[in-house]
Amino acid sequence: MPTAATWYFSYAPHDLAAACWAALAGLFIGSFLNVIIYRLPEMMRRSNDNYVAEEQGLPPPHATRYDLLLPRSHCPGCGATLSIRHNIPLLSFVFLRGRCAGCGNPISLRYPLVELLAAGLSAILIWHFGSGVRGMSALLLMYFLLAMAWIDAETGLLPDSLTLPLIWGGLLVNLNGLIVPLRDAVLGALAGYLMLWLVFQLYRLAAGKEGMGYGDFKLLAALGAWLGWSMLPVILLLASISGLMVGIALQLSGKRRAGAMLPFGPFLAAGGLFSLFYGPLIWQIYLRWMLPA
Repeated sequence: MPTAATWYFSYAPHDLAAACWAALAGLFIGSFLNVIIYRLPEMMRRSNDNYVAEEQGLPPPHATRYDLLLPRSHCPGCGATLSIRHNIPLLSFVFLRGRCAGCGNPISLRYPLVELLAAGLSAILIWHFGSGVRGMSALLLMYFLLAMAWIDAETGLLPDSLTLPLIWGGLLVNLNGLIVPLRDAVLGALAGYLMLWLVFQLYRLAAGKEGMGYGDFKLLAALGAWLGWSMLPVILLLASISGLMVGIALQLSGKRRAGAMLPFGPFLAAGGLFSLFYGPLIWQIYLRWMLPA
């Protein structure tokens, strides 16, 4: 069985109180993830605009500070700055009935959904893996995956500022073999990148166009660094099946035209998160089926 099985079978006893605290913390972290999801692509766009202007000898079009801290949270419709009572995770959305207090424009459902997902997954991970180093590491991985999946779904981008730290984070977490041996983590990062890079090159040769972005390579490399090389086939299988099912459903419903690209990052993230829980069990079932006693 892959060495990641020790990660799965060595979690702490279930702790309801810790899971509840994790859910509460997850609501607030989910609120910050919403800031990352909304602002990071815009920060990238502004940085690119300023770079192009600088290369052309023009003044930067975006001179004011814009990052994850400033300006303060505001309505994208009317620009009104949100007060503290209008910025409480989940509760503000309920009290405001999903509309801006200033202009009445609908608030995107992404905000409560991300907060609920972060809270629910935080509770599940801490319940499953405990509140020690394993649990905290699992939370960190999940928060990165949640942010990247949503950014890719909305914009088709997987920012280097998220994928690259996640690769290094996986290698550091496994420095002493917390999830998998460091050797498996290094091979996982290398194999994860090369597997999708090879698929990318073959598809470009066959179809004459690109089928995915380099961010997908880096995301799978990050998952390999966290979960080891042995989990990569499981992650790719889950991502491919789920992506195919969603693509067919969207096409049948008329929400996606034939041949239109579908971001692969959300499915890789979902496959990685599922493998965090059940990847070793899938391998165990596979090995028992292939090598019966």
